[in-house]
Amino acid sequence: MTAPATGPAHDGDPRRPLVTALRTLGALGFSHGLAGYFSAVDPRRPDHYWVNPLGPDFTQIRVEDLLLVGPAGQVVSGDGTVNPSVDALHGELHRARPDLTAFVHTHSRYGKAWSTLARPLDAITQDACLLYGRHAVFDDFGGPVTDRQEGKAIAATLGEGVGVILPSHGFVTGGRSVAEAAWLHVAMERAAEVQLLAEAAGTPRIIPDDVARATGDMLGRQEYTERAFLNLSLSQNITCP
Repeated sequence: MTAPATGPAHDGDPRRPLVTALRTLGALGFSHGLAGYFSAVDPRRPDHYWVNPLGPDFTQIRVEDLLLVGPAGQVVSGDGTVNPSVDALHGELHRARPDLTAFVHTHSRYGKAWSTLARPLDAITQDACLLYGRHAVFDDFGGPVTDRQEGKAIAATLGEGVGVILPSHGFVTGGRSVAEAAWLHVAMERAAEVQLLAEAAGTPRIIPDDVARATGDMLGRQEYTERAFLNLSLSQNITCP
């Protein structure tokens, strides 16, 4: 049995789970100024995706604020301004990984801190095993991602995984649903926080590869990732306005 992505039924409108997820991430403090965006494929037009506009904070996003971006990177529905980094990064990610329907990028606190190390996260806790073998580190920092070739390179770095660390920048995660992409982002942020704390205290013990892989395979089941994010959104009392 698969849990609903972000709470009660959303009447088939693909924008509503996206708004719920954005508001949940906002409640957790993942928004930062004008930075960060969350995109989700429109199920009726798989070469189009919905995304939050440049300007409003995650906590303030409404269904009517979302923008529909077409295959050439143009806004085909909505009145806001699209972040110049959106199609250069998210457009290329969507085109490279059609099996993942949603991608999120933020400038979260621990994500930024960990990204300065340009290292993958280690499997030092059961929860961090979710990311074992499923995330990679991009090899460069060129400022905001506005160059399409850089977006293609980041998509290549993602490969068959679900997360990328952008050095001196932050995290990107993708999922088979909005809820999964959001939960993986939260899990990655928390793994970074815990590893920073653990390394400040000493040398963390690494979980053996076979155990980390098996644990990650179990935690990465879609019904688990979606239920985890449902619980998180409910704990923050988030509903789609």
